[in-house]
Amino acid sequence: MRRLPALLFAVTLVSVGLWAQNDPLIGAWRLNLAKSMYHRPGPPPRSGTTTIEAVAGGIRLVADGVNAEGQATHTEYTTLFDGKDYPWKSTIAGNPNPNQDAVAVRKIDNYTYEITDKLKGQVLTVRRWVISRDGRTRTSKVTGRNAQGQAVNNTLVFERQ
Repeated sequence: MRRLPALLFAVTLVSVGLWAQNDPLIGAWRLNLAKSMYHRPGPPPRSGTTTIEAVAGGIRLVADGVNAEGQATHTEYTTLFDGKDYPWKSTIAGNPNPNQDAVAVRKIDNYTYEITDKLKGQVLTVRRWVISRDGRTRTSKVTGRNAQGQAVNNTLVFERQ
């Protein structure tokens, strides 16, 4: 009986590992600025990379980049695919980013995800990630308003690394 918890834990780890191998979302992604389109106020960021790891029922995301002003950015969150709010931790030039504090993710299918960005319970933007069938690109269509109330309508293209 004492081995049962250890066995269940091992089975869970193996199943998450197998799921991650087959999920086209999991992996490292680099922003392709030449293929991306920014329609919001201000210029696009200078660079961006994202690593997405599998967790049971969701993902852990870590993103690093350089914004248009040349400041380092860092974002991370762990979320389930249940559409509920989870903490979003982000910094700009090492200081807390006050422009967002939560994220909610829904998995539509193996190639499509909907991510809702929030601040103090209010919806800011909705991102729709679509992964190409060959798994080489992830397109993120972002619409809504930023924390300053400005309209956001951007399409970001990421390439698998």
